[in-house]
Amino acid sequence: MAVASKNIPAPDLVPVRRALLSVSDKTGLVDFARALAHAGVELVSTGGTAKAIAEAGIQVRDVTELTGFPEIMDGRVKTLHPAVHGALLGVRDDPEHVQAMHKHRIEPIDLVVVNLYPFETVRQSGADYAAIVENIDIGGPAMVRASAKNHAYVTIVTDPEDYAPVLNALEMNIGSLSLDFRKKLAAKAFARTAAYDAAISDWFAGTLGIEHPTWRAFGGKLETVMRYGENPHQSAGFYVTGEKRPGVATARQLQGKQLSYNNINDTDAAFELVGEFDPSKSAAVAIIKHANPCGVAEGTTLKDAYSKALACDPVSAFGGIVAVNRLLDAEATEEIVKTFTEVIIAPEASEAAIDIVAAKKNLRLLVTGGLPDARSPATMVKSVAGGLLVQGRDNAVVDDLDLKVVTKRAPTDAEMADLKFAFRVAKHVKSNAIVYVRDGATVGIGAGQMSRVDSSRIAARKAEDAAQAMGASDPLTKGSVVASDAFFPFADGLLAAIEAGATAVIQPGGSMRDDDVIAAADEHGIAMVFTGMRHFRH
Repeated sequence: MAVASKNIPAPDLVPVRRALLSVSDKTGLVDFARALAHAGVELVSTGGTAKAIAEAGIQVRDVTELTGFPEIMDGRVKTLHPAVHGALLGVRDDPEHVQAMHKHRIEPIDLVVVNLYPFETVRQSGADYAAIVENIDIGGPAMVRASAKNHAYVTIVTDPEDYAPVLNALEMNIGSLSLDFRKKLAAKAFARTAAYDAAISDWFAGTLGIEHPTWRAFGGKLETVMRYGENPHQSAGFYVTGEKRPGVATARQLQGKQLSYNNINDTDAAFELVGEFDPSKSAAVAIIKHANPCGVAEGTTLKDAYSKALACDPVSAFGGIVAVNRLLDAEATEEIVKTFTEVIIAPEASEAAIDIVAAKKNLRLLVTGGLPDARSPATMVKSVAGGLLVQGRDNAVVDDLDLKVVTKRAPTDAEMADLKFAFRVAKHVKSNAIVYVRDGATVGIGAGQMSRVDSSRIAARKAEDAAQAMGASDPLTKGSVVASDAFFPFADGLLAAIEAGATAVIQPGGSMRDDDVIAAADEHGIAMVFTGMRHFRH
């Protein structure tokens, strides 16, 4: 039961006379401890933290001096003691609390410095179950939450990046810290323990195979505050979860200005798409605009693949994102920079390619160290008013599907290769999606339409525009294949694709009118393959 408030006002400035330090990440610890000691703050510490401070020649008391009780159970129990938590939770202006602290010889602690066992890092390292469990911190979060709750008197520091601000504030306030400063650090502390517990609960759910736990939490750390969101009047920040999946969140930016909200969204879409293509089999390039591909192609080289991808829709490619599935070389880079491009993302980049990009100061270059695994499972989250929609990643890969030829004519080997290519791309196109492919390259893409027949027509029109730009007499959809991300509810969408010149179709099937659609395909002598799986993307 909650205790009623006594409405004791919090003081503004609280002197820092005693600090408790217990950290897993010892970055900056010794310098911070030395500065505190120099400011006349008594240091109390635990285990490895105390050892590191003492070895630096700084005077420090072991926490066992406060508790009168040794660390036990391999250090699992050391700060879970009234002498510690009474020192953190005591209301210094409440006579009853002061009397209790005096009676039990509890010395107040004014500053707590705690960062938690590296659960997230150990989890991502692939450690075994026992090692992961052992890195679930108990005493740390307890101290963090106690200190944050009692921010009226206690300052809690959970991030080494806050060491310098704390020292600056102490110097400005002659050894004290303000209430506003304590509140901000308390808010950060509660957010940290929330994200920490979210990571633990998510791991448990995954380990136990619980797809939809009763309570669901998601956490992340602020990577950067952006200038704005999708539009200038919207604020935005980029948070990272710690997942080691190669991509925009884990990439190193070698060149260019800060990524925007839209840049990150589009770059993620581009790299996830290009991750569908095995670099050992072919070079692949995806050009993305507003999270939809405007050109995707395979080739013997990245330059070849880029040229084929660009030909699909050279107008839309202006100001787009380019993703490649191999080391970015100079030859490909020279072609890419001829068109204004916002971001290039690649597993690696040669020094020559980096030098070429460097001449374009606003062009961002990201390297990821690898490709995302299209088959790996993950949890995807989308916010709606009053809730969250949570689902698994669409990790189906066309090569793993049982493809069924449903027409009288089977596709040729060349058509089948292009059909698989087209279905890979359709997975990454906003629904309703229609993708025309010829010779390992998209030649027309229709995305995000309310009607599938409209997507078919738009994709065909895009191909006509591209042909006109190249000076070709016929659009490249003549002799192409076509993929639909979901079934054709009527034959009209298929007929539009046939009219555009498609000779083979890949689609999930499953419509009440499949027989009508198959009959239309047979009537026009085209091949059709059912995948049995759709790829809606909203």
